[in-house]
Amino acid sequence: MVFSVVCEGEAENFPLPECDLAVFGFGGLGEVDFEKELTGDSEKFEKAARLSQKYGCGVVCGCKTISRGLVRKSVAVADRGKLLGISDMNHVLDGEQFKSGVGLGFYRVNGCKIGLCIENDLLFPDTFGALSLCGCNAVVVILEEIRDNIPPLLIRAYSYLYGVPIIMCAGRTAYFADVSGAIATSVQDVSLFEITGRNRYHIVTTRTRGISNEEKSDY
Repeated sequence: MVFSVVCEGEAENFPLPECDLAVFGFGGLGEVDFEKELTGDSEKFEKAARLSQKYGCGVVCGCKTISRGLVRKSVAVADRGKLLGISDMNHVLDGEQFKSGVGLGFYRVNGCKIGLCIENDLLFPDTFGALSLCGCNAVVVILEEIRDNIPPLLIRAYSYLYGVPIIMCAGRTAYFADVSGAIATSVQDVSLFEITGRNRYHIVTTRTRGISNEEKSDY
């Protein structure tokens, strides 16, 4: 599966190369007002859907969604002309002026199971553990900007530990972490990463106290 990462660029009429999934940063859709989308005064989600239809691929776009004055960091997902859904960042830190979402971003796009990680969610390993258990073929991470070298270290560790390739769009830079522990970086306008599915499993046994096989009569 080929991923095209566009760190800077709007989703509307962007000239995409041949790919299975195009990933845009937060500039892909910018701010999206849900009420204007519903009334037809805005068609930003429709732009992502039209782009996916034009190029016959999946499209993942970062955005900031506004609903009744509440702002969320979100990602819109479209596949070959159809808007599949919008997922929100689940973790808000230190009084940030955002509303947290709920639930994992998990979609079947262009025949591939794709998980989403948005901004602060990168700091919580359970996000990647859960997506791995869901059978994700790859996880897409969207960051508005990158302030230090921690995010690349985290995606490299998560990919290795949970056995899922990770593509990250962070500010002006694209990253790819492979399950082998390798990581690639690109600052091109459009970066292409190819993923080969490798579902490898281990049987892990542990010793646990407190679980009894005794029959009980007080159910």
